[in-house]
Amino acid sequence: MELRLVFLLSLLLFSIATVRSADVDESDALIRQVVSDDDDLLLNADHHFAAFLSRFGKSYAAPEEHAYRLSVFKANLRRARRHQRLDPSAVHGVTQFSDLTEEEFERSYLGLRPVTLPADAHKAPILPTNDLPTDFDWRDHGAVTPVKNQGSCGSCWSFSAAAALEGANYLSTGKLVSLSEQQLVDCDHECDSSDPGSCDSGCNGGLMTSAFEYTLKAGGLEREEDYPYTGTDRGTCKFDKSKIVASVANFSVVSIDEDQISANLVKYGPLAVGINAAYMQTYIGGVSCPYICSKRLDHGVLLVGYGASGYAPIRFKEKPFWIIKNSWGEHWGENGYYKICKGRNVCGVDSMVSAVAAVGSSSQ
Repeated sequence: MELRLVFLLSLLLFSIATVRSADVDESDALIRQVVSDDDDLLLNADHHFAAFLSRFGKSYAAPEEHAYRLSVFKANLRRARRHQRLDPSAVHGVTQFSDLTEEEFERSYLGLRPVTLPADAHKAPILPTNDLPTDFDWRDHGAVTPVKNQGSCGSCWSFSAAAALEGANYLSTGKLVSLSEQQLVDCDHECDSSDPGSCDSGCNGGLMTSAFEYTLKAGGLEREEDYPYTGTDRGTCKFDKSKIVASVANFSVVSIDEDQISANLVKYGPLAVGINAAYMQTYIGGVSCPYICSKRLDHGVLLVGYGASGYAPIRFKEKPFWIIKNSWGEHWGENGYYKICKGRNVCGVDSMVSAVAAVGSSSQ
């Protein structure tokens, strides 16, 4: 009983500190406290659901839909509590996805093709690791565009690939240009040569390395403003080669070794990464380091940096972590970012990492 009280107190103190540091209002504080208090909070699910609807501006057309979404919300409260117990160095609770089932969430907001990279994939050369900085973040060096929002379209792979090319293009030209994910959604239908069923398919999923292959063949990507994102894949390809602003010189798959991932990150810029997103549906902040997590990759993200130690509750050691840029908007996670611990390929984060080099265009 005493251990349980200590654990709950540590989570409560962390949640309070998180709320204060984010300078949020009382309704946001309530959202963050949902899974940190006692079990009787589930009895107040109607109240929390009303706060959720107000915060995220949600409504439902019919009373039946409202009742169904409330039942899903209650299930997600229990799931968030379960995640909190399995991932105590992070904070889990109510997010904009709390009225979605796991299947709905996966169908609409993930989209990484579950394929094995071909044996003949370009392998990144082994880099020296002796002088790596203790902490590193490409946001501090101007190589990362603001967090974007893929909407309810399984196009995460295009955001991961475009963001990696944005960083590589910055290293090549000194200019940070937001690139078009919609071009990839509409025009990229590249397939993994070892798996013909793995073609990039817009909102139905894709693969970052296939996106790099398409970009290499097409000549490059347009600006976001010239080919804006719509979050649908019903349109025809409107690619205009004369508007290319960033081109792929080459790309490679990085070793699963974490020192090599760090070295490639520091040398070549932000990296395209696959991850299992099971804990991300309920993630609010902190360093995610779940005791149990599948390594089945289902979401494409961008690795922008790493830290030597992140906050953890009192009875846990501080944890080194990766810094991940996501594509679910700035109101998810830590201003659109996810921290996941380094050290043991948690949720498969080290399993599918690719680097890209860019050739800039004079039209920038």
